[in-house]
Amino acid sequence: MVIRLTLAATIIVLMSVAPMAQSATSTMGPSARFIPTVPADVTTVTNYHKQSLYDPSNNKIGNILDLMVKKDGRITAAMVGVGGFLDLAEKAVVIPFDALTVNKKNNQRRLTLNTTKDALKNAPGFTYDRVTDMWVSDKSIRNADRKLPQFMDTMPRE
Repeated sequence: MVIRLTLAATIIVLMSVAPMAQSATSTMGPSARFIPTVPADVTTVTNYHKQSLYDPSNNKIGNILDLMVKKDGRITAAMVGVGGFLDLAEKAVVIPFDALTVNKKNNQRRLTLNTTKDALKNAPGFTYDRVTDMWVSDKSIRNADRKLPQFMDTMPRE
């Protein structure tokens, strides 16, 4: 009798686990594929991310803070940090990724952008929102700040 109950319980568990296993795999992407060689004519994100950015006259105008990647894997924009000192009061602006040019100077890779530091400083700014994991307009942040109560720094009553 005990063996039959154990067998029945095992069958019930297996029947209920099988659909869960199927639904778990259907929500995930396809199985990983492996490529035996590095594709030709590619570069790494390291050649862009956190690299200095120069104007056509080789003056440093900023640095790459982040890269915007579409769901299909294409990099479409770069977030550029401009101004500030030691990353303090730095402004973040978005530029099209294809506006970046890779040059070599003294056998070193250099990223250039056909603009000036002042033009970047005057471009619309963005701030990284850690709650949404997205870059948001500085204007939306300023508007949200205006909506906060003016007494935020006061101590709570006990």
